[in-house]
Amino acid sequence: DLDGVTYLDDYGVLVLVELRKKLALRGAALTVGPASAPARAMLDLFRLDEARAIPLEAAAARTPGAIERLGAATLSQAGDLRHMISFTGSVCLALLAIARRPRCLRVRDTVQFMQKTGVDALPIVMLISFLLGLIMAFMSAVQLRQFGANVYVASLVGLSMCRELGPIMTAIIVSGRSGSAFAAEIGTMKIAEEVDALETMGFEPVRFLAAPRLIAAVAVVPFLVLFSDVCAMAGGLIVGVGMLDLTAASYIDQTLKTLTLFDVFIGFWKSAVFALLIAWVGCFRGFQVSGGASSVGRATTSAVVSSIFLIIVSDAVFAVILRYWR
Repeated sequence: DLDGVTYLDDYGVLVLVELRKKLALRGAALTVGPASAPARAMLDLFRLDEARAIPLEAAAARTPGAIERLGAATLSQAGDLRHMISFTGSVCLALLAIARRPRCLRVRDTVQFMQKTGVDALPIVMLISFLLGLIMAFMSAVQLRQFGANVYVASLVGLSMCRELGPIMTAIIVSGRSGSAFAAEIGTMKIAEEVDALETMGFEPVRFLAAPRLIAAVAVVPFLVLFSDVCAMAGGLIVGVGMLDLTAASYIDQTLKTLTLFDVFIGFWKSAVFALLIAWVGCFRGFQVSGGASSVGRATTSAVVSSIFLIIVSDAVFAVILRYWR
């Protein structure tokens, strides 16, 4: 009964709506009786009388079934695949335009991204690779020294780092540092509508934002891998000299005998592919951002997880190809 109400605003109507919802959960209904002229005007404005009470079945929280969740996940993945194909085409067109007209590439930004992706990552790559080589040499020395095969520690560390562990570990580090940064930067620009502003001003967002990051990552990550290999061999050298009574000259000589240029170039080219995947996924997830700050966090996490997954899958493909190639 709102007959005695002299003033009713939108908050008052919201109170009535919430009361109707709570009563619906208990199987009851809310009916608005007589109302004063101000109250009736506000009720007619929000059409409260026309809105029906929420049925008890609809009001109760319902957990979606397994088939419903599977269908939602399938539709979501299909949408991601569509956006992925579209973004891949845009990237290819942007790189083709840069190849035709190199002056349209933002050289200053590309160099800046090269510094962030490569030079700034040197300390963490050096530390992790050095410790990884140290651990590998230590664990293998425990077994190999029993058979008098101490010198083969150098072969194990050098070969495993150049062909497999060096590219993978460096790519994972770059994914956590730069891939997430690419997604967060572009995602923040997407939320702030800076990407829309670029389109309004006539700039191609993919060429303007994604192409410099892709080129910078592909240019510097292979050299990061070479640096990682050297640091890992230095860690193995310390174990060989300190624990296995090897000389530095014999350790280096055994490493050079084991490694070939093919082994070094395999790691070099694998790391270039990994860098392309990392930058591509980071930029793609950044352009997918919509909503608020939580969407940026989800995009950043998804960029890192997707990059690591693609790195492992592509490395497995390389392993199969090399197995049947040689």
